[in-house]
Amino acid sequence: MSRFITPLPYGLRFADPIVTVATFGGSGLLRPAPGTWGSLAAVFAAWPLGVIGGPVALSIAAVIAFLAGLWATEKYIAASGNHDPSEVVIDEVAAMWLVMAALPPTPLAYLLGFLCFRLYDIWKPWPIKGIERRVSGEMGVMVDDIVAAIYAIITAWIIGIALFSV
Repeated sequence: MSRFITPLPYGLRFADPIVTVATFGGSGLLRPAPGTWGSLAAVFAAWPLGVIGGPVALSIAAVIAFLAGLWATEKYIAASGNHDPSEVVIDEVAAMWLVMAALPPTPLAYLLGFLCFRLYDIWKPWPIKGIERRVSGEMGVMVDDIVAAIYAIITAWIIGIALFSV
């Protein structure tokens, strides 16, 4: 395998729906920084949803990604033996779609949302780090990113108001 692609756990194949969902079509298998690749893929997937269906479509997509992510992450964790595999990025996808649902579908707003989310997802300020430590399994993988998304939304709104409401 390439040093730029994470090998799959034994018994899983790329075409397996568990892998497709958990790694969001393989974007989480890219190295380095699989969470950033998954988040970036989520932004590009959010664009048509945001333009065509608006915040409602993105919110529904975020809920579906979250629920599908619980299922796929549980199976992926069991196959890998790792409690939080970095290649599982469906958590970033659900969170990014939540962020995008709260922002206007413009390149600048989506870039701001992406940067704010990545900041909080990497930094993990209170209570994100505590949630990540205390909540185990698939719920722990998924829910800390939702909290990071809420922080990102608030930050993006504040920045947007500060920059564009003068």
